[in-house]
Amino acid sequence: MDRIEEEAQQPAPPVTFTGRKTVVAAAVAVVLIAGALLVRPARPADDARPPGPMERAASAVGMGAPASAVDLTALVADREKWLQAHPRDDASWAVLGAAYLEQGRRTADPGWYPKAEKALKRSLELHPAEKGNFDAMTGMGALANARGDFATARKWGELVRAQGPKQWVAYPVLVDAYTGLGDYKAAEKAMERLVDLRPGPAAYLRASQVYRDRGWREDAAMAVESAAGAAKSPAEKAYVLYRIGELAWERGDPAEALRQYEGALRTDPAQAEALGGRARALAGLGRSGEAVRDYRMALGRAPVPRLALELGELLESLGRREEARAAYGLLRTTAARGTAQGVNEEVVLGLYEADHADPAAAVQRLRKEWTRHKSMQVADALGWALHRSGDDAAALEYAKKATDRGMRSADFAYHLAVIEQGVGDEAGARRHLQEAMRTNPVFSPVRAPLAKEALAAIGQPPPGGPENMQPRVPWVPVELPTASPSPSPSAAAASESPKPAPAASGSPAAPAASGTPKPAPAASGAAAKP
Repeated sequence: MDRIEEEAQQPAPPVTFTGRKTVVAAAVAVVLIAGALLVRPARPADDARPPGPMERAASAVGMGAPASAVDLTALVADREKWLQAHPRDDASWAVLGAAYLEQGRRTADPGWYPKAEKALKRSLELHPAEKGNFDAMTGMGALANARGDFATARKWGELVRAQGPKQWVAYPVLVDAYTGLGDYKAAEKAMERLVDLRPGPAAYLRASQVYRDRGWREDAAMAVESAAGAAKSPAEKAYVLYRIGELAWERGDPAEALRQYEGALRTDPAQAEALGGRARALAGLGRSGEAVRDYRMALGRAPVPRLALELGELLESLGRREEARAAYGLLRTTAARGTAQGVNEEVVLGLYEADHADPAAAVQRLRKEWTRHKSMQVADALGWALHRSGDDAAALEYAKKATDRGMRSADFAYHLAVIEQGVGDEAGARRHLQEAMRTNPVFSPVRAPLAKEALAAIGQPPPGGPENMQPRVPWVPVELPTASPSPSPSAAAASESPKPAPAASGSPAAPAASGTPKPAPAASGAAAKP
């Protein structure tokens, strides 16, 4: 034991490495590292560097999300250069087509759409749709939606869904297509499936759109807030803020809408849609000079026909008619350019013609559009055009179609009210004028003052309620029969016991139940005996 304790107390000899041991250890380390690389090779995600512009744009395009102008430019240049050396790369053709499409959306320049269509069709030639070229098919559907050709978009989306029911990229296309066609039940089902398959900004934004169309403001606001929480890139965040601003504007809160639009512009200064929204909010707040400035800046960046219509109406409300005519001329020019590239601008052209040009031409244009797209927007525009052309009876049918689903739109409610007033329904007109002013009292620089004047002219309903609800004679309480007391159990039992049948006239009486005979009644006219 003493020896063991002495050995334990002695220090361990130092470890020394010879040259041979060092070589062996290094060889073992090399083998282990090589084996680890074979088991898990290096991946692009292992790169700690942040993604560059091209990578960011490619990721956004693949996710169906907005991309910044700088990133899109880098992606387009990279894919064009790559395809010059590799012209048979079908995936790169699909990416290039999607990038062209996003450029067209951001700049509102329809000249990008034919380039997008050509690139996507080239991808489908190299990798046909029958073999599952989902990227190109989805791109074709998104392109059709951007052009307003919702029937074609539905075909591409349903083709992708048929080949791959769990391909989530089909469902954003389908939600937009069904909404444009007026098939709102199908749009809601496609949205629910999208949220199940791929929750994220694309899904939450479509959910917000579906809820808004149903008039569910709180649900729409919650969905878009979820999209804001899931957004990653500045371009995504700016677009979500723009959508939040749109909801605030529609519910009649221009100050909150202005705050959201300005947040979008701080996040992405090139966001032309947010600039147009800010102009609209400024006009609602009475800051007309700033609104005109922002409208012109927005149209300089992205010449959207609807913004030109809004600018023209604002200038007209300010008495600047010459400038308003110039804005309407810009509307016609941009709409014609879009039509030449396959873009559907029938609704905005119909509204312009109904109010500022030829209502009969607007009716003809919008009737044709209604045969293709039975959406709320087309129904509202057609009803208004019919009213402006003097046919209120026909207009009422379409105005009701636009409002039946419950979407809270001050413009829709105002149009319906004016049409109801034209057919003599003052009660309905009063109700919908009040609804328009409650929804958004500054919904238009031209129509909002007219709505206030019309509501004041109609006045309040007479006291006492509608005439057909007044009683014709004074009300008299009705005498109700008194309820008979319920019989006791013994009385009920007695009533259930058999009773003797009455005797016939002139015949002896039947014996009683107890067996005791009873005297027969005396005959008629005979004296009773004792």
